Amino acid sequence: MIQVHPSWQEIVSECYSSLDKKYRDFLENDNNYFPDKNNFLNAFKTLALEDTKYILFGQDPYPRKDSAIGYAFIDGLVNELFSESGLSKSVNKATSLRNFIKMLLVSDGKLDINNTSQEEILKVSKENIISCIIDLKNNFESNGVLLLNTALIFTSKKDTSYHARQFLPFMDKLLHSLKDNDIEIILFGNIADMIEKKLEISKQFKTHKTPHPYNVGFIKDKSAIDFFKPMQLLSKR
Repeated sequence: MIQVHPSWQEIVSECYSSLDKKYRDFLENDNNYFPDKNNFLNAFKTLALEDTKYILFGQDPYPRKDSAIGYAFIDGLVNELFSESGLSKSVNKATSLRNFIKMLLVSDGKLDINNTSQEEILKVSKENIISCIIDLKNNFESNGVLLLNTALIFTSKKDTSYHARQFLPFMDKLLHSLKDNDIEIILFGNIADMIEKKLEISKQFKTHKTPHPYNVGFIKDKSAIDFFKPMQLLSKR
């Protein structure tokens, strides 16, 4: 079942084996969760271990099957990032993604920090800016960011905490396996409290914390701006 980049094969196999057997049986035999069994480990398929510099821990997959594609923060229902009115309609509906892109535009000096309206975004030259969500995923990865949710699957909102608990052994084993690598952790909002409380090993990693992008204050947050600015996540490669 474990199909990931060869560099991750041994580690991810060990992490998967650390899961409760009944839960592994569920993952292998149930068809009512998403991303499905072929996609919930996607983050480990497209970024090699040797290229990984950060792990961005999200919470859980988007609660929509077409949105949840196995990468934290990357919404599969979003295609184009921009439209003739500013941000695209699908980006505007995805609150966290909308605020994140606005923060990136501010960090790049393309938007005034005090005016991130659609009208102002429309005025921004898109000549050297990526146009679609997969480009954003690829730019994260070109900066060595592994986009990993804490709970790798979704069934219902009420089960989110359950799945997060079930995947804790996986995440614990992962961090123990990487503790001697030069890898840092990115945590948004309450995820930081959960990771640090439940995974003691996380305290051995250099950690970057910001508010969650769901909060509008994220757009102006200095820690987020300073950290993500050098990555140039909106720039065409």
